Amino acid sequence: MRGKSVVADAREVARATELIELGMRLQMLESETPLSRERLTKLYKELKGKSPPKGMLPFSTDWFVTWMPNIHSSLFMGIYQHLIKVSELDDIDALIKTYRLYLEQCSAMDMEVVLSITRAWRLVRFVDAKMLRLATCTCCHGEFVVREYDLTRHYVCGLCNVPSRAGKKRPAAEALPVAA
Repeated sequence: MRGKSVVADAREVARATELIELGMRLQMLESETPLSRERLTKLYKELKGKSPPKGMLPFSTDWFVTWMPNIHSSLFMGIYQHLIKVSELDDIDALIKTYRLYLEQCSAMDMEVVLSITRAWRLVRFVDAKMLRLATCTCCHGEFVVREYDLTRHYVCGLCNVPSRAGKKRPAAEALPVAA
């Protein structure tokens, strides 16, 4: 019986290591693994060479429905829900695999990574808690993240109806006031 617990413990340490390498915060690690806070802190320090960051986790659905984050969140959720449906992965392993696929897609398309593992984990939690859901765009028929109570009968996504200021970032030099 002792052999099984050692194997299970090694599996949890390997999972925690992978999550730390992806950037997962300590609070999330505690909820996703049975390892103690002390052990996770020690593992984090060993892998990252510094103490884990402190502070509150993001807790607002608003970020996920803004233009660029919505596109990335929707991509992530599409992959995640497909993996859950067609595989026998548990939720945390599906999250890990989905996040790796998301990173791979961003890299392949030379896109900025907008969704951190923290945000991805929170997104899945918000969908599970029925605070967010997916709605189908009436133009492209893609599925996009929306708030649970948003009206979506005639929903048009941010890709089919790009907001006028979407993606326009002023360079830092232009953003500084000019001295007269």
